[in-house]
Amino acid sequence: MPEDVAEHPAGKARGRVQLPLHIRWSGPAITYDLADRADRARVYEQVLREGTDDDVRLYVNPDDLLELWDEMALPPTVRQAWAGWFWRQRNVELRW
Repeated sequence: MPEDVAEHPAGKARGRVQLPLHIRWSGPAITYDLADRADRARVYEQVLREGTDDDVRLYVNPDDLLELWDEMALPPTVRQAWAGWFWRQRNVELRW
């Protein structure tokens, strides 16, 4: 995960999005509405598991990730990495 994910909030994806094939590689294309909490959580789960650093920079807002943290289905390695990021960058301790 990129350390600079929070540096360019104006460049984040907004509105309705379809994830690229290297992230959502199975099933038909789905359009997600990032203004919808449940859709945003599904996008974040997929991007954090399958995306590149650039994908994370584009789709993930750390403030929203923090708000969704307890609701998201993420592998322990992803949770551990992000818990470390939040500790280093924001002095926030998260359970993983």
